[in-house]
Amino acid sequence: MESAKSKLIFKVVQIPVPEGTSIIIGQAHFIKAVEDLYEVLVSSVPGIKFGLAFCEASGKRLVRHEGNDEELKKLAIETALKIGAGHSFVIYLRDAWPMNVLNAIKQVQEVITIYAATSNPLQVIVAETEQGRAIVGVVDGFTPIGVEGDEDIAERRLFLRKIGYKK
Repeated sequence: MESAKSKLIFKVVQIPVPEGTSIIIGQAHFIKAVEDLYEVLVSSVPGIKFGLAFCEASGKRLVRHEGNDEELKKLAIETALKIGAGHSFVIYLRDAWPMNVLNAIKQVQEVITIYAATSNPLQVIVAETEQGRAIVGVVDGFTPIGVEGDEDIAERRLFLRKIGYKK
């Protein structure tokens, strides 16, 4: 029976993305994802530094965590607690880009979806009911203010070559 007092509250959660780090936020369906994500991350990029946290949605309802960098692990835990959505996970990366690990993360059996993979300022839009929280979406970076011109195209192409992603 539906409660006449059911409430739905939307919240905007500001997510810290420190200089030199990237973040991936997603949803998985089982605590096994914590160890599987650890294995995928550590084996995808030599020298990667990361911390990950997962919001358990039933049972003890703990924030489960792993990682090989204590600072990033602590940040992932704090961010997961701020979001507080069941089965959501947060991964902070250093010395790697999200594109280096995203396909491997998507192949983890427990992963349902990826909401964000960025180094930009990030906000998570959370819906809250009496039962819990859900991620509705994300705001990744800022609104465009124009269209690239020839100089911008040249700059983009040079940047991709400078960081080694194009020959």
